[in-house]
Amino acid sequence: MNPKPRKRFAQHWLKSEEALDSIAEAANLQKSDRVLEIGPGTGVLTSRLLPQVRAVVAVEIDRDLCKKLVKSLGKQENFLLLQGDILSLDLDSLLVPFPRFQAPNKVVANIPYNITGPILEKLLGTIREPSQTEYDLIVLLMQKEVADRLVAEPGTKAFGALSVRVQYLATCEYICCVPSKAFYPAPKVDSAVVRLIPRSVLPAVINPNNLDILVKLGFANRRKMLKNNLKSIVESDRLVQLLEKLNINPQSRAENLSLQDWITLSNNLQGE
Repeated sequence: MNPKPRKRFAQHWLKSEEALDSIAEAANLQKSDRVLEIGPGTGVLTSRLLPQVRAVVAVEIDRDLCKKLVKSLGKQENFLLLQGDILSLDLDSLLVPFPRFQAPNKVVANIPYNITGPILEKLLGTIREPSQTEYDLIVLLMQKEVADRLVAEPGTKAFGALSVRVQYLATCEYICCVPSKAFYPAPKVDSAVVRLIPRSVLPAVINPNNLDILVKLGFANRRKMLKNNLKSIVESDRLVQLLEKLNINPQSRAENLSLQDWITLSNNLQGE
């Protein structure tokens, strides 16, 4: 019998075989892969991963769950369990004594919704400081609303600062929706599986810090036009002239600009 989910760890056990299969398939698993799993919980996803890969490093914060995972999966030679908070663990240092598990090349996880943002930053880094860890791909099950924002297109309601920041660091693909009834206990919202493929930082960006500031200010008030949100760093008339030069509508709001528009705008402001 599975342990009772704990609210303080935002635990919801995924019970849908279809959803579990979708997550594993999205990871395009190979026998040579070394997978990092965040929050293995009861081990239902872990059990699917282990037969298909070289190694699985699972990080679980719940000590009681760790005891159960050791009992159920501890004898598997390609399974390594670390107890702790993924946001604070130094994985590279911890894996030094375990050559087989070093340098995971993929991340596959059903992550706690309450720390989705920090986990994305841990895995991908930020515009200012992209992560030095190079994953081939990352497959995450997360709140559907957040997934929609990650894959959103410019001009849509879901497109925002998070969209720009994550799309700058990775290509984002929506895999499938996972309804709340697929979990026990059922959360109040639906979930979705997203695949992220980290990419080399776009070389066209002259100053990442400048881009980060522009995005933050640009989306500070979604109702306002870009020229009003950015007036603290560039005079409105100057910005209008620049937008016209770049073939961007001067009446645009932040969500109307594509990732490339943001990069081009940042570079041109940097050059002035």
